Amino acid sequence: MKRIGVLTSGGDAPGMNACLRALVLTAQANKLEVFGFQHGFNGVIELQYQTLLPYHVAGLIQNGGTVLKSARCAAMHTEAGVKQAAANLHELKLDALVVIGGDGSFRGTVELAKFYQGQLIGIPGTIDNDVDGSDFTIGFATALDTALDAIDKIRDTADAFERIFLVEVMGRHTGYLAVSAGIAAGAEQIICPELASELDLDKIAQHVEQARKHRGNCSYIIVIAETMYPGGAMALAADLEQRGIECRASILGHIQRGGRPVGADRILGTKLGAYAVEQLLQGAHLVMAGEINGQAGLYPLALTGDKKKQVDRYLLRWQQQVAQY
Repeated sequence: MKRIGVLTSGGDAPGMNACLRALVLTAQANKLEVFGFQHGFNGVIELQYQTLLPYHVAGLIQNGGTVLKSARCAAMHTEAGVKQAAANLHELKLDALVVIGGDGSFRGTVELAKFYQGQLIGIPGTIDNDVDGSDFTIGFATALDTALDAIDKIRDTADAFERIFLVEVMGRHTGYLAVSAGIAAGAEQIICPELASELDLDKIAQHVEQARKHRGNCSYIIVIAETMYPGGAMALAADLEQRGIECRASILGHIQRGGRPVGADRILGTKLGAYAVEQLLQGAHLVMAGEINGQAGLYPLALTGDKKKQVDRYLLRWQQQVAQY
């Protein structure tokens, strides 16, 4: 093995730069040349890349975002686009490609294996923490801290006015961020995909009323995952007001993706970036480098999107049972 490529794909996540840094340094130590593709798979298809040396990643570990930039790639949803990506990798004589991203990026990587003769390995980078094969994904810890900081500030003004607030966090198909932020912030109610079958406007309103019977007028925080209610948190707030429950909605949005990565994401990114290169040298192919119970390991890339990983049901059940007190 002489040359490897790397790209960051899909939604950016704090810690991606830390991962990239470790990858480049480990490759340099093993006399490997690294090609960094810009704007995700678009860079592979359009041959937008640069050779990455240690000085390119110096001072990068503390920066959020991704120095390689990221993007969705519509062409990778077509056979012609996947074939072009494979042809370009062959033309550049790359022995392997490292994809840092989420399960959508990994699906594209699995398709690429049909036409690309080199090795392929993924590294989980997404704030949603919805990738199987790793307890945590790069970016989740920072996004959680960002959301928690915002909810704590909202709680201050909610306390001052004894007001009800809806706080919408990211997480289209999973409640990891909503549950973790809600538990850590002491939210009175959490609405997430894992409770989708129980989503009922009357039950939400009843929960608020019960809490206020126990505690009187008080602040009340509902954390809701995006896409959980038609029209989002704003629409839910309006529908609750029609039931006589005055509340305000706050959508945290893309602020959750930004900011300096916390220590946990810098460490995880460093560990998985280095480990991925070492495993490529051992012949790893069509796997993801993840971490289970503190130990780095490999997981089949094709299985990373099976959604077998579950939020902590114990904490979610506990929160539902006692939050009104």
